[in-house]
Amino acid sequence: MDIITLLLIAVGLAMDAFSVAISNGTTIKELKFSDALKIGLFFGIFQFGMLYIGNVLGGAFAKYIIAVDHWIAFFLLAFIGGKMFYEAVWGEEEIENNKSLDFKTLTILAIATSIDALAVGVSLATITKNIIFDASIVGIVAFTFSFVGIYIGNKCGNLFGRKAEIVGGIVLMGIGVKILLEHLFF
Repeated sequence: MDIITLLLIAVGLAMDAFSVAISNGTTIKELKFSDALKIGLFFGIFQFGMLYIGNVLGGAFAKYIIAVDHWIAFFLLAFIGGKMFYEAVWGEEEIENNKSLDFKTLTILAIATSIDALAVGVSLATITKNIIFDASIVGIVAFTFSFVGIYIGNKCGNLFGRKAEIVGGIVLMGIGVKILLEHLFF
């Protein structure tokens, strides 16, 4: 596979992680470099890992993965987005800073945004010659987009407060619906 095609695939896969990072950035009051690094690493490592795992599984489990990946992503993103929306509208003022950076939440979001990479990895099983290189490029692009996205979201969150959190929750739910609709109808 040529590098341009690989970069286009990487950017396409990173867009969900980018959007989720922006949404999460709206909830962080005082963003530190280590926070952005943590989010970037979670999304980058999961994108790398899922692409690699999908490639290793190849055709053996492709039909099972493709049959449910969109439902898993939809439910995870709808749950996290709904929770974010609910807390922004009806929750009390947040005492805990960086609630979106806990291990459990980041793991759920990273899985939800990298399930497509698993399916892409399956489809690349017959084309790619060097899955470690390809998966590394995908992981690096996801890391970069997420790292930048958290800063963009943080600026919006600090400017617009709870309104940005409401939009962030809606965006997460929207990404879940988009993934579901793309897989069901396109």
